[in-house]
Amino acid sequence: MNRIAFPIIALFFMHFNPGDANAQSSSSRITYTEYIQTYKDIAIRKMNEYKIPASITLAQGLLESGSGNSALSVEANNHFGIKCHKEWTGMTYTMDDDTKNECFRKYANPEESYNDHSLFLTTRPRYASLFELDIKDYKGWANGLKNAGYATNPRYADMLIKIIEENELYLYDRNIEPVAKKDKKEKTSEKEQKKGEGINPDISKFKFLEVAEGNRKIYINNNVKLIFAREDDNPQTIAHDLGIHAFQVLQYNELGKHEELHEGQLIYVEPKKRKASVESHVFRSGETMRDVSQLYAIKLKSLYKKNKIAEGHEPESGTKLFLKKNKP
Repeated sequence: MNRIAFPIIALFFMHFNPGDANAQSSSSRITYTEYIQTYKDIAIRKMNEYKIPASITLAQGLLESGSGNSALSVEANNHFGIKCHKEWTGMTYTMDDDTKNECFRKYANPEESYNDHSLFLTTRPRYASLFELDIKDYKGWANGLKNAGYATNPRYADMLIKIIEENELYLYDRNIEPVAKKDKKEKTSEKEQKKGEGINPDISKFKFLEVAEGNRKIYINNNVKLIFAREDDNPQTIAHDLGIHAFQVLQYNELGKHEELHEGQLIYVEPKKRKASVESHVFRSGETMRDVSQLYAIKLKSLYKKNKIAEGHEPESGTKLFLKKNKP
């Protein structure tokens, strides 16, 4: 097991108010529209082959993979969160989920994941009743998947239905192409986009801990160690200096495999927490959920779960986000 060893050179404490820190832009992340346009044809083909509504397949893909941005989808091409199970003999990917070091299926490409998703549903008796439903009955399918135990989240069906209706995915079940819509992120004005780019958190607002290898200054936020990226930094250079792996830098910060780092970007060098040290945050124009996750050192998945928001969705400006307790 790799450990981060940080020789302490200096230690002083400063007050940190997370609300004062500005989050990084997440412009390189895949949007809902981009994901749908990339995988809609595959979903329609699988609908014709296996009689699973394309709307359901796309909604599950969007939800389970965080619109293709999750570590599981990036590293393992697994877009549906399907675990290994006893019969799986293919490639595997290990990560913490409901328990530590769980085994997930790994695929050569996303289409293999889509095909396996179809086989997974058609070959398991517990999903058999779904195929008695009208292929246009996406609500029946969503509730059926939840009742059959596809996911443990009690709001799983509601999340799928919300994704389908907001993005008019039900039209694909009727072989109708929805009118193209812009993502909320795409609707953001150019001024707001530029505001989010290149604005880095104020280092003076964080608690300084020590200086590590490579003259890396280590800070603390929510009891999680972090650094600020330098010019020309990448996950490999950071990992080399701090004695960890590059994939851990990606996982700890929910970064895409090919996502570039920017000078001054806040980078955690150990896992974030499941809850923050403050109660709430008011979502601001130009922010993303990942920005908030980084700002308070709370895992992005936990942030979505606490606020009952489908992964990949972005709330409206002014929305109160709960950071310690679950949303009532």
